[in-house]
Amino acid sequence: MPPKAAFDPNAIHFIFMKVVGGEVAPAAALAPKCSPIGMPPKKVGEDIQKATKDWRGIKVEVEIKVQNKQCEVRVMDTAGPLILKALKEPARDRKKTKNIVHTGKITMDQVIEIAKKMRPKSFAAEFKGTVKEVLGTAVSVGCSIDGKSPKDVQKQIDNGEVDVAE
Repeated sequence: MPPKAAFDPNAIHFIFMKVVGGEVAPAAALAPKCSPIGMPPKKVGEDIQKATKDWRGIKVEVEIKVQNKQCEVRVMDTAGPLILKALKEPARDRKKTKNIVHTGKITMDQVIEIAKKMRPKSFAAEFKGTVKEVLGTAVSVGCSIDGKSPKDVQKQIDNGEVDVAE
């Protein structure tokens, strides 16, 4: 076996995970990702819990930046959690309440705000494509946009009836 490489304090490592907001991430899921870079999974789990307390009960994607045995947790913007947050539903206990249906309404302005946050990650050529990506996520979440089906709003954008300007 080759000798173990020396610890480099300036090296930056990134870990990407999907976790439930406001809860300590399970050490069993963190250990294989944290141990090779010398971070204790329990401490990383507590840092994730602090960083995601605004997203209680919602699965969010986090980016963990590790440098010099210090971790910095950042919640990444993804369409699903942003739509769920826009619905303003009360926090739920994931262990007790299963198979929840999100039947709320969000406005087109909220969809455009979410699309602006998602624009850097989007693969769409134009902004209206990013808005349609967010509307597609709204279909899977099950909410409506201003009382209309998200699929109908997508058709209106294609026909030019709804103008989405960045």
